[in-house]
Amino acid sequence: MTHTIDRIEDLLQTGVRDEVYPGAVWAVGNADGIQASGAVGLLDPDHPDEPMRLDTVFDVASLTKILAVWSTIGTLVEEGKLQLHTPLGTFWDEVAGHPLARATAHHLLTHTAGLPLRANLKNLYGTDPQDIRDGVLHEALHRPPGEAVEYTDRAALVLGYLAEHLSGQPLDQLATDRIWHPLGMTQTRFSPLSDAEAVRCAPTEYDEATSTYVKGTAHDFSARLLGGVCGIAGTFSVLYDLARFLRHMLTPTQTAFGSTWIKDSLRLHTGDLVPARGLFWHPAPGTAPEQDIWVHYGFTGTGMWIGPAQDLWAVLLTNRLRFNRDREPLTIVRNKFRLLAFATDDLRP
Repeated sequence: MTHTIDRIEDLLQTGVRDEVYPGAVWAVGNADGIQASGAVGLLDPDHPDEPMRLDTVFDVASLTKILAVWSTIGTLVEEGKLQLHTPLGTFWDEVAGHPLARATAHHLLTHTAGLPLRANLKNLYGTDPQDIRDGVLHEALHRPPGEAVEYTDRAALVLGYLAEHLSGQPLDQLATDRIWHPLGMTQTRFSPLSDAEAVRCAPTEYDEATSTYVKGTAHDFSARLLGGVCGIAGTFSVLYDLARFLRHMLTPTQTAFGSTWIKDSLRLHTGDLVPARGLFWHPAPGTAPEQDIWVHYGFTGTGMWIGPAQDLWAVLLTNRLRFNRDREPLTIVRNKFRLLAFATDDLRP
C-alpha cells in the first residue's frame, strides 16, 4: 500500500507545483472505511503557513447534485412517493399544462429531458426566487424528452424543486434530515457558512465585487442567487463526510437511501444515446461500463468515484478555481488518480 500512496502523493504534489490547484485532499476506501488518505499543498497560496488539511472544508459544487438531490430523490422513490417514469404533469400542479409536464424524473436524472441549456438564471428570470422557480418550471423545452443526452444544471434544479414539493420540506432541511444526519455527516451543509466555519474553508474564485476570493459562500452564481440552497450547487463538506456517504453506498442500511436505488442508479439508462448515463452518475472517463466505476465531479475541483464490483470508492478534493477555470489540467490529474485508486491491488480490501 505504501508504494501506491507514494504515487498518489507524487501525482498530487506535481499538480501543486504546476499550479493546477493550491492544494488537494484525497482518500481511497472500501465498505469498512478509509484505507488511505492524505493532504498536499496549501489552503491558499497567499498564506504559505496554512497547509491543506484532511479536515479542510470544500465548496463541493455539483457534488450537491449527488449529496442532496440524487440521494433524497432516492428516498422518495423507495417510499413510493415518486415513480420515475410517470410524466411530471400528472402529479405536479406547478408544471401541469407547461412543456415540462411531458418529462419524467427519469428523463431529468439521465439528462434526457430536453431542458433548455441556458443557465444564467438572473438574465432570464430576474432575482426573485419565485420568479426563477416559475421561469425554470414553465419554460419551453429545448427538444422532446428522451431524444438526446444533454447535460444541464437545470435537471438538478428541477429535481430539487420536485423533492421539496413531494416532501413538504426545503431542500437543505430534507437533505439534513434524511441523508446527512443519519449518515453522521455532521460537517456537511448548504451555504453560506458561519465565520467560524469559513476559516477552515478552501477559497475558490476571485470576486471583484468584494476584492476577495470566495470563501464560505457558494461559488456558483445560481446557488448564491437562490440564497445558497438549490439543487445545482451550494453544499460544503469535508473528506470524512464524503467517505461516510460513499461507504454507505457500498453497505446501505435503512437509515438513508437504500440498496435498490443505488444499484439502479449505477447502471446504464441511456441505451444507444451518448454520452452514457446512469441516474445522475456516469461511467468514469476512460472506463467501460462493465468496469463498474462511476463518477461525479464538481466545477470547483472536486470529485468522487464509486466502484461496487471492486468494493472501492475514492474522493479527490481541490480548489483549482483559486487559480483559473482551465479544466484540462485537472482532468488529467483526475484520470491518473482514478487509475491509481482503482487499478492497483494494494488498495483493494
